[in-house]
Amino acid sequence: MSERADPPAAAGVGSEMPAKKQKLSSDENSNPGDLSGDENDDAVSIESGTNTERPDTPTNTPNAPGRKSWGKGKWKSKKCKYSFKCVNSLKEDHSQPLFGVQFNWHSKEGDPLVFATVGSNRVTLYECHSQGEIRLLQSYVDADADENFYTCAWTYDSNTSHPLLAVAGSRGIIRIINPITMQCIKHYVGHGNAINELKFHPRDPNLLLSVSKDHALRLWNIQTDTLVAIFGGVEGHRDEVLSADYDLLGEKIMSCGMDHSLKLWRINSKRMMNAIKESYEYNPNKTNRPFISQKIHFPDFSTRDIHRNYVDCVRWLGDLILSKSCENAIVCWKPGKMEDDIDKIKASESNVTILGRFDYSQCDIWYMRFSMDFWQKMLALGNQVGKLYVWDLEIEDPHKANSAQRPQSGWGRIVLGTVRRYSKRKSVPRRAYRVIRRKVYKVIERRLTRCTTLTHPKCAAAIRQTSFSRDSSILIAVCDDASIWRWDRQR
Repeated sequence: MSERADPPAAAGVGSEMPAKKQKLSSDENSNPGDLSGDENDDAVSIESGTNTERPDTPTNTPNAPGRKSWGKGKWKSKKCKYSFKCVNSLKEDHSQPLFGVQFNWHSKEGDPLVFATVGSNRVTLYECHSQGEIRLLQSYVDADADENFYTCAWTYDSNTSHPLLAVAGSRGIIRIINPITMQCIKHYVGHGNAINELKFHPRDPNLLLSVSKDHALRLWNIQTDTLVAIFGGVEGHRDEVLSADYDLLGEKIMSCGMDHSLKLWRINSKRMMNAIKESYEYNPNKTNRPFISQKIHFPDFSTRDIHRNYVDCVRWLGDLILSKSCENAIVCWKPGKMEDDIDKIKASESNVTILGRFDYSQCDIWYMRFSMDFWQKMLALGNQVGKLYVWDLEIEDPHKANSAQRPQSGWGRIVLGTVRRYSKRKSVPRRAYRVIRRKVYKVIERRLTRCTTLTHPKCAAAIRQTSFSRDSSILIAVCDDASIWRWDRQR
């Protein structure tokens, strides 16, 4: 797998995790990882200018004509206000690629900052301390040496508030780990192939989304152990699904995959709301009938006009979409026209509006995932030679683009909120839309290019994923050589 080329919490978790190494399943020969620290000398924060069984990345092809785009070629990078310093690095002893890393964003203020890494058949939990220290808490090893974990996601038990960690990978089995009891308390089998990403609902800690090589997405209720819905089939993905994300309200899912497509699935429809409600009411002890899962064959929107290669990461930014392929750019776009309300987009919609691109270099292999911080003010991505790119997403209202007023929230929500307010006025002429578009474009052009490049002379392997701590003070990156890099934000 070395060539595998990623919302606010609803409640806090106050339980302290025991520091211990543990077997994920009953394998007496499993060996938790030793860690070795590297020096952090010569760490650089530059204000920049401008699994082996996986197939190689296909050759890039030119963009399709006819896409509506506000882009004007490549933009020159501008100074970013965020600065980071490399303070520590570790290396896990299995020497296999680390594909995933996630901070636990459900902890209370003042609790230790805990993150998990996954790679090979290992799941490892760490705790960040002051002065750059990274302390090993727990290590779990799967009994199957051929298991290769690709992804992890944090949630919490809605009854006990204990933190829970979901992990999955090449075997297609989802495991739920309770770090307090140090046990794998549940597992789910359903996908017919490898699982590439896990995501928990931003408002319901029991709803888990999984995406798979079997071309489908599945929505699980981990409280009642039911499969709520399967997204795929007639008009679903035609190849491996690589990534998916909930919007901030948990009403929509955007998925992407090897078929170059991005698909929107609404889970706030009457059908899906009833299915979720029924999943909570289902009790196998009171009935002999299995729970009937919904089969969603038709997405609410689909496009192949954004990328011309594998789409390996997608995230919501307000009502906008950020997605990347193997084309050295993260694209910021939205379904439909700029003035269209995304909640009213129809399945037959063929238009897409590209607002801009976050350009970078030397990242043309797939399964390289970007991340945003808790407040969606920073965006981070690593490339295949160990460089980290951090973009400043913070922005002011387009109406006040020339003022010195500081922004109060993520720019995606404000940009679309502004256009939405205009779109509700039926008598607004087209010229008003053009004025708004010009203001929005000026802001986006100025902000999308504010980038910091982080480099370290000893970090030269592909960075598979990054993760910010909840307070955005720490950025963790994991690499193909099993190394973990800690970058602390300089105030």
